[in-house]
Amino acid sequence: MNRTEFIITTAIILFAAFVMGWFANWLVHRFTRVRQSDVADLDRMSQELHEAEETRDQAITYLQQREAELSNQLAQTEAELRATMEGLQAARQEAEELRMHLQE
Repeated sequence: MNRTEFIITTAIILFAAFVMGWFANWLVHRFTRVRQSDVADLDRMSQELHEAEETRDQAITYLQQREAELSNQLAQTEAELRATMEGLQAARQEAEELRMHLQE
């Protein structure tokens, strides 16, 4: 094999390798290409996710406000109960004192 045949054979092998690489690259991109419908589905899902997150945030805010209202109402009710119990205790003591006074 002389020098010219070697150069031509090497050139043909390199060209064939280039063509096979280009074809493999084309096949990979052909099968992994993102379709427009997939992009539209992703956009729709991201919008729905955003709306769901906003709804969740609103629900959390509402629940926190409601919890604060109920806590305040409970504290007021407990304070009223304590005041009522103290009043009842004072009334019982007064009634007992009146009984003792009437028995004398």
